[in-house]
Amino acid sequence: MKKQLGPLVKGCLLLAVASAAMASSHREAPFITGAPKVDGTDFYMFRSYEGVSATGTGGRSDYVTLLSNYQPLQSPYGGPNYFQMDPNALYEIHLDNTGDGVEDITFQFRFKNTLKGTALTVGGTQVPIPLIQSGPVAGLGAATLNVNETYGVKVVRGPRRSNTGSDLVKTGGGATFEKPVDYIGTKTIANYPAYAAQHIHTVTIPGCPAGKDQGKVFVGQRQEGFAANLGPIFDLVNAPAAFLLDPANKDAAGNGGGNHIIQKANVTTLAIEVHKDCLTNGAEPVIGGWTTASLRQGRLVNPKPGSGNDKGEKAGGAWVQVSRLGNPLINELVIGLPDKDKFNASAPADDAQFLNYVINPSFPPLLSTVLGANVTPTNLPRTDLATTFLTGITGINKPQADPKPSEMLRLDTSKAPAPFAAQNRLGVAGNALAGGTDNAGFPTGRRPKDDVVDIALVAMVGGLCVINGDADTLKLNSIPGVAGVTSACRPASVPLGATAANIHDAVDQATVPFLLTFPYLNTPNAGSASYNVAPAP
Repeated sequence: MKKQLGPLVKGCLLLAVASAAMASSHREAPFITGAPKVDGTDFYMFRSYEGVSATGTGGRSDYVTLLSNYQPLQSPYGGPNYFQMDPNALYEIHLDNTGDGVEDITFQFRFKNTLKGTALTVGGTQVPIPLIQSGPVAGLGAATLNVNETYGVKVVRGPRRSNTGSDLVKTGGGATFEKPVDYIGTKTIANYPAYAAQHIHTVTIPGCPAGKDQGKVFVGQRQEGFAANLGPIFDLVNAPAAFLLDPANKDAAGNGGGNHIIQKANVTTLAIEVHKDCLTNGAEPVIGGWTTASLRQGRLVNPKPGSGNDKGEKAGGAWVQVSRLGNPLINELVIGLPDKDKFNASAPADDAQFLNYVINPSFPPLLSTVLGANVTPTNLPRTDLATTFLTGITGINKPQADPKPSEMLRLDTSKAPAPFAAQNRLGVAGNALAGGTDNAGFPTGRRPKDDVVDIALVAMVGGLCVINGDADTLKLNSIPGVAGVTSACRPASVPLGATAANIHDAVDQATVPFLLTFPYLNTPNAGSASYNVAPAP
């Protein structure tokens, strides 16, 4: 007998369908591949679970953590300059708490890299060193760092270009925050976790309710936390269909024989923790979030850079958005190649222009072609996906009043967080299947542990139709172009039948190491380590 899921659980899995792909937003659009410093890779938004009890109370449970990752696939050994943030860029985290697709709160990050010009006396002359460090590094603004990285954070209320915003201020005063240098190696930084922890700043956030204006900020390198069988997937899914569809193809660690190769890389994380009551709007607990990066409209290569740091270009003019990320995977393999740059430059309020990519997704037939097996559901147009892609799901992450259709990661802040050990890697749907108490996972926000790839794959190939029988009939009345259209996603429309619920990408998000405390993403991989080299025979 098939296990029946309620429409709410069914809907939460369908949200992932709109974003089905094999990697999150790494190098996803033609323009952004040439500007990796502003390439957003993953966006997480969740009720903080640091120190919470089994009932979801205590610890930091009243706070929301926002994590924006930039600069994908950083090789830990990528010196000598490593991966500083772009001082000519504007990095932002936006929150919509009114459902109109327009930001109501924006956190803006701007960076500054200060060159000290450390020099050594050579032949009686002071000669600047070629590295960013002159010795072991410890503490804020270490004297041995040749380049000190700092940043400021502003909060803007209302449309992001409506005013200059107000500075977040450190406890004890000051609006300049130190950023740790990347994990160069164990000789330069003997204890990187302790060193990075010194750069978690307690802040006061202007405009928050009295007594709820304290938060945390951290920007620094972290281990890549996204699990995806990246190489084989992009090689036309270089694995037999039977392998990906058989749940027995998993080793003792829960993997399916895939390669967690990107866990050997690092990213740079912009992390902020804010009291939930500072982000919501009155009685509405649902907030939508996304991250963007912008560059100045005019960027000229400096033909004579001269001495100094970051003198290779001159930038000016208005800000132009070049990167955007809300739900994982959207631009990677849902938006067609001609419109990827357009999506990155767009605002959620204008997302009706991308509707055809959602209701007529190209990913299932493409997957069928490369696998040599039919995995494409026949219920077209996929109006069910349009509902979940643009409005959220009733009872899961949809605002109480019908929102303007717009793509963003939506979080119901009224749902209690679960301790890390109790989190179901398949989010809300996995929790329902297991009969657990974890109702805080994807698609109501996204936590590091949530396996968005596997959730998405099951939904994309019709696994929900099998689970739900004939219950999956939805009508759209708020989205232009599909109002009143009914789409039935029934078992008969699913070529894979019962096996559709078994599809996986051969790696398991739950096996990725994470921290139990802010900023949650793991200590980065070191650029070097101590090696015991055996003598030659």
